[in-house]
Amino acid sequence: MIHHRPHTSRRDLYAAAAAVLLVTAAVLVGRHIQDAHHTLFVHWPPLFADWDPHVGPGTPAALVLAAAGVAYGPALAARLPWRALPWVTWAASAAWIFSLALIDGWHDGIATRLTTANEYLQVIDRFHDIPATLRGFEDHILAGAPGNWPAHVAGHPPAATVTFVLLDRIGLGGGGWAGTWCVVLGASASAAVLVALRALTDERLARRATPFLVLAPAAVWMGASADAYFAAVAAWTLACLALALTRRSLPWATASGLLAGLTCYLSYGLTLIALIGLAVLVLARADLRARPLLVLPFLAGLAVTPVVFGLLGFNWWTAYHLLVTRYYQGVGGTRPYGYWIWANLACAAIITGPATAAALPRTADSLVHRTDRPATRLALIVAAALAALLIADLSGMSKAETERIWLPFAVWLLPACALLPRPRAWLAAQAILAVLINSLLLTGW
Repeated sequence: MIHHRPHTSRRDLYAAAAAVLLVTAAVLVGRHIQDAHHTLFVHWPPLFADWDPHVGPGTPAALVLAAAGVAYGPALAARLPWRALPWVTWAASAAWIFSLALIDGWHDGIATRLTTANEYLQVIDRFHDIPATLRGFEDHILAGAPGNWPAHVAGHPPAATVTFVLLDRIGLGGGGWAGTWCVVLGASASAAVLVALRALTDERLARRATPFLVLAPAAVWMGASADAYFAAVAAWTLACLALALTRRSLPWATASGLLAGLTCYLSYGLTLIALIGLAVLVLARADLRARPLLVLPFLAGLAVTPVVFGLLGFNWWTAYHLLVTRYYQGVGGTRPYGYWIWANLACAAIITGPATAAALPRTADSLVHRTDRPATRLALIVAAALAALLIADLSGMSKAETERIWLPFAVWLLPACALLPRPRAWLAAQAILAVLINSLLLTGW
């Protein structure tokens, strides 16, 4: 049972209003800095976007899905058989992401997102010999190196690029297939979080979180960015870990290890999901003590991707240190840390929406008072995700574009919304924000 204090509904509004003020300040201060000094390298700070009011083929679908999600989402989430709920959540998330992306049209919203100058599909032809390319991958990371990689290729371990190379090899080449891959896989992150919540908290809380996992403003940036794909792999890593521990299952432990290794070779920053993994271990520590052998298949799975890429000649640590140099060679070295250290948090407030901001004080209450065990367990997961996000922020390696880069952490903040009363009102705020962003701004990365 979730206990609501009578005075907290007003506090919910205050927390949401504080998030609005933070975003407003980031917009106004950012516009001043950009106009006066041109050091932010974003046109509509704090977001990497341009002001461009528009409608498109996805507009009617987005409006219908938003209305249906608000009207029927909570009831459906409460009543659907559990076996069906993760699949329905995945499908609904994919439909929501696609509808928002198609407000920009198929060409701009999906097909060309991953084909621009800084993106992965620019280098497909350079991977005709994958082992040879991986052996020389680090030689092209620095900005001054001959044939230096585009920003997103240089900024990630090569498993990200190899994914799109392999899609091309099996006949799914081009931006349309790559974008669809990211949307469909990215949408599964909501199902993964749902599965983990049921395993670690209780089914009622997981069901209450479901509509918020689907109608998140983060969906704007999940269509179609590779970070949506990364978010899904990271989310399933943690979901499989939760299942491995709570079911004391060796196969699930192996799956979690395999996905954890892949996660670290998709994005350097996603090593921080270990903090959320630590929260999972704390919550399921009794299960781990009962079957400590679960550690072995996890570690065996974890080793697979690093061993494969190591044997092929890629050195993760060397590449990471070169990336740090590359980052400061580019706009990352010019963008002011003093602005982005807090404006990044405004970006996080946008992608998680006002409902998440309203729910964060409730998660703090749950951690402090511990009157409701499932809510306290959920709050620990949310707190771990927030800690990972804050460390990423303090690192200075994520100045701007965090509305996209932090998607893997944002999906673990959304479950806080399960603690809110009157979910339909907060869901409406989430959905309206997402539609407005995609209709008023042309987002990019």
